[in-house]
Amino acid sequence: MSETPTNTLQYRFDGPEDAPVLILGPSLGTTWHMWDRQVPELAKQWRIFRFDLPGHGGAPAYPAGSVTDLTARLLATLDGLGIHRFGYAGCALGGAMGLELALRHPERIASLALIATSPRFGTPDEFRQRGVIVRTNGLDPIARTSPDRWFTGGFAAAQPAITEWAVQMVRTTDPGCYIASCEALASFDVRAHLGSVGVPTLVLVGSDDQVTGPAEARTLVAGIPDARLAVVPGASHLVPVEQPVAVTDLLVRHFSTAWQPAFDSTTGQMAIPAAPVKPVLAARPQQSASAPIAEIAPAVPTPAVGGGRPDPYDAGIKVRREVLGDAHVDRALAQADEFSGDFQEFVTRYAWGEIWDRPGLDRRSRSCVTLTALVAGGHLEELAFHVRAALRNGLTPVEIKEVLLQAAVYCGVPAANSAFKVAQQVIREETTPQE
Repeated sequence: MSETPTNTLQYRFDGPEDAPVLILGPSLGTTWHMWDRQVPELAKQWRIFRFDLPGHGGAPAYPAGSVTDLTARLLATLDGLGIHRFGYAGCALGGAMGLELALRHPERIASLALIATSPRFGTPDEFRQRGVIVRTNGLDPIARTSPDRWFTGGFAAAQPAITEWAVQMVRTTDPGCYIASCEALASFDVRAHLGSVGVPTLVLVGSDDQVTGPAEARTLVAGIPDARLAVVPGASHLVPVEQPVAVTDLLVRHFSTAWQPAFDSTTGQMAIPAAPVKPVLAARPQQSASAPIAEIAPAVPTPAVGGGRPDPYDAGIKVRREVLGDAHVDRALAQADEFSGDFQEFVTRYAWGEIWDRPGLDRRSRSCVTLTALVAGGHLEELAFHVRAALRNGLTPVEIKEVLLQAAVYCGVPAANSAFKVAQQVIREETTPQE
């Protein structure tokens, strides 16, 4: 345990003193105890460092209003302890701190795991509205609804003690520090910088997470050069608590195999490991209700077509799912029959595998071009799909509005008028917080 000045964080250690340090970062409203069921196994190989956010878990209530400020406090704490290099795993707000570390202090991180994390968390208004609720009514309304956001319904019903623990954990948080953390999440947006994350990264998400779910995880994987995705079935937002065995297994395998060597100041060199194969998720069938397993598996080699060139279909189906979402693609493929099946294959192979997968434009730019083209052609049904895709690709509602205003000048006011009605409805559905 630690005594905590204003510029540092409350912390604790577990595990052997001479082992490499692995930091576990908590989510908003939680304490370091959210990692209790991971520590016994992880501490066999690593010196586990856990910390509390300001005003959480009895930590001194010195509010920090940005992820940058929280990260600076963490680094000040580590510097005071003589810890200069470490692995880092963080959940939600703790994951945002991991991204901040990887972008601003890459020399400090050997390996990274982002759990229930997003490059941008919802909309700024959503978190600022949560701050208004706390200022007006205290933390009780947030505490009572936390289990709905954090756990699947089945888990919450079967584990009343853990559900009550979650409620009390939020209730005992300092309100001012909670509001400041909401402000930190409201202002956090690193979508444009993901390509600069240079450490091996595991992106881990619960299959039923409605806060930062698989779509956000795929955005991270698509943007970070050396990122691997694992989806844990039967879990919501606080996946380390809900499915501790699966999460522990994934963290052990990731940090055991993906630990980037430190820069050697005596030689001026750093050992560069061979570039990893970009993996895809493989999930073993659920063996019991309490212990689903998710795996990080190497990608299956893409078969070559004529002339030795890889068939773009596999890349196309991956990109199509990442941009449009699994539910949309599954519906389209399920509706295909002998008459339309060839067309679905054509679209996947050439539109998604040949064009959307080209490196010349990022996905945000391709979404802008696609929205404009759909407005010009009057393809309103497709426009609805691609407004959702644009949000998934990182465009904000304000940016989508600007695209449609630009289209109004060059494609005509009537076309843009119809497009605004479609986009407005989609944006309302996608950005309105779920009850």
